[in-house]
Amino acid sequence: MKKTLTIAGSDSSGCAGIQADIKTMGALGVFGMSVIAAVTSQNTLGVTYIEELSTKSIITQIEAIYDDLAPDALKSGMLFSKDIIEAVADILKARNKSPYVLDPVMVATSGAKLLKDDAISYMVEKLFPLAYIVTPNIPEAELLSGMKIECQEHVDKACRKIKDMGAQNVIIKGGHFNDKESVDTLFDGENHYEISAVRVITKNTHGTGCTYSSAICSYLALGFNLLDAVKYAKQYITSAIIYGAEMNIGSGSGPVNHFFENIKNNNDGTISFGSCSCG
Repeated sequence: MKKTLTIAGSDSSGCAGIQADIKTMGALGVFGMSVIAAVTSQNTLGVTYIEELSTKSIITQIEAIYDDLAPDALKSGMLFSKDIIEAVADILKARNKSPYVLDPVMVATSGAKLLKDDAISYMVEKLFPLAYIVTPNIPEAELLSGMKIECQEHVDKACRKIKDMGAQNVIIKGGHFNDKESVDTLFDGENHYEISAVRVITKNTHGTGCTYSSAICSYLALGFNLLDAVKYAKQYITSAIIYGAEMNIGSGSGPVNHFFENIKNNNDGTISFGSCSCG
């Protein structure tokens, strides 16, 4: 069985972070492992507290994985501080040989900062050169590239700027950009590929970025090439949003449905689990 690793923050609500990553990995048929870099107190309304773990704790977690369970692909999400970024960069540089998906998590869906201001340039310097692919959304891409993104031409230009920062590949997620479609742009240094899906109008988008990057990571671990991994990940996150639109968990920005293929509501009010039916 293929193994994947997520290095990120814990979300007490289960909507995003480590919890969303592990759900995604399990749903896609890989064995998910985790290194917790920070603990957040949050729910669907927002983040109320963040506590970063010690670098020793983070390093020993990663060492324990690589001593016995080296991943076939890995991703990082919320890393929060310069100290955490440096610790992760040093050990990945020394030990990792698998595709690394870097989700440059900076701001939560609720608006809370998940990366300290002084850590942004540090992340670019230390982690981008190690990344197989970087996955910013539009606001993150604007911050990284130093430019306003208002059209597809701007997206393509920002991709090039971010690629020049050291990552092998870049995908800018279009969830904040187009009113009718969600169009993501993958750039491999030579070609731009546009991956589009229908835009789903819903408030339940908590953890979409984490879920998407974890899906890309999972498909890479399963042996898919990058373009196919991104295409399948796009299909997965779109379906998870569609099936999560009516979950009604929490009173704020709720989660997507990571297990939409296993659990579906029937017209008679029962819930089907595979071939079983439970009233």
